[in-house]
Amino acid sequence: MLGYYLDLALRSLRRNKALTALMVVAIALGIGASMTTLTVFYVLSGDPVPGKSDRLFFVQMDPQDMNGYTPGVEPPEQVTRLDAETLLRDGRGVRQALMAGGSVAIEPDREDLRPFYLRARYTSKDLFEMFDVPLRYGSAWGDAEDGDRARVAVISAALNDRLFDGADSTGGSIRLNQTTFRIVGVLDEWRPAPRFYDLTGTQYGEVEEVFLPFSTSRELSMSFSGNMSCWERYQGDQTESGAPCTWMQYWVELASPADAADYRAYLVNYYEQQSAAGRFERPTNVRLRDLMTWLEFKQVVPSDVRLQTWLAFAFLLVCLINTVGLLLAKFLRRSGEIGVRRALGASRRDILVQFLVEATVVGLAGGVLGLGLAWLGLWAVRQQPASYADLASLDPVMLATTFGLALAAGVLAGLLPAWRACRITPAIQLKSQ
Repeated sequence: MLGYYLDLALRSLRRNKALTALMVVAIALGIGASMTTLTVFYVLSGDPVPGKSDRLFFVQMDPQDMNGYTPGVEPPEQVTRLDAETLLRDGRGVRQALMAGGSVAIEPDREDLRPFYLRARYTSKDLFEMFDVPLRYGSAWGDAEDGDRARVAVISAALNDRLFDGADSTGGSIRLNQTTFRIVGVLDEWRPAPRFYDLTGTQYGEVEEVFLPFSTSRELSMSFSGNMSCWERYQGDQTESGAPCTWMQYWVELASPADAADYRAYLVNYYEQQSAAGRFERPTNVRLRDLMTWLEFKQVVPSDVRLQTWLAFAFLLVCLINTVGLLLAKFLRRSGEIGVRRALGASRRDILVQFLVEATVVGLAGGVLGLGLAWLGLWAVRQQPASYADLASLDPVMLATTFGLALAAGVLAGLLPAWRACRITPAIQLKSQ
């Protein structure tokens, strides 16, 4: 029976090709616009560490003096080196990592490459396992390398391709800031969106090209890059342990979300100890947010992307309303045909299903055309200078969403016209023939 209704729908649509094309284009425009913006929103608002984001927590505390203090103020988004190293040493989480960004100069061994600068991440060994960082070759360094300030490095897949043509380079060496480092691991393709572990810079850019032990970076006085906030005049190195400056990020992984209360209590106790020692002057002020809560707090999805998504779906609604009007006019013009079918024994349900099938065919045709428009729209997004532009592409989930949305659009657009068509009284129509 469904095949019969489908045949009727195709015959009906071919009879008035201009009207059919108008309805298909209306739905396609709405689908194309909405899927373009929805895909961008989906990419930017996704979970960067699926399956464990509710166990990853970002630590904040307020070590500043009383100058400019406002009750209830949000603590700094970064911590001091002293606090980060103390929390790391206490090791109250399943895993924990301190980190900061930097820049280093590399001297390639290849004659065809001149020295250039790399974006670096100075961190502790747990970062890789805690964030499920995939490794193509080798492994991360261990506690011994952290403690010994070892000259070891994990490099990105892109850097490995550039220096070693993609071969397994573990055990090899690179020269960074005129110091030789042994390569212990090579990342696989990894680009979390957003770059959640450090939101002080470009939130949707590529990850760093080299990862080094934080202890090693400080012993070699490697340059720091990122945000730094100091609240006292300080004549020494602002990155040294006792400096009154916040410039590091600190993450902790807990065994379960329920352990967050205990870890928060530990942070409060630590804060009060520092206050008693005269180091912290402000009232106790700590924050512990899980990964997705942290991203929501930081509003990592640009406001213009949110606005564009709402506007696109509003445009889709307008397109559907226009399609409803066109279908209603088309179906009611066939009142005589409907009267004959009803007189021959077709039920109201049969008429309803027949016209819903026709509306669904229109919706699916609009979805196919809308998919092409969405691809074109995403191509246009990728040409923009935004840091997230190259992430805008349809994956299988969004591809399925496109056809699901097209199917839903067709059914919704056809409900009212089909219901009105099935309510037509056959006797009146037959008398008018």
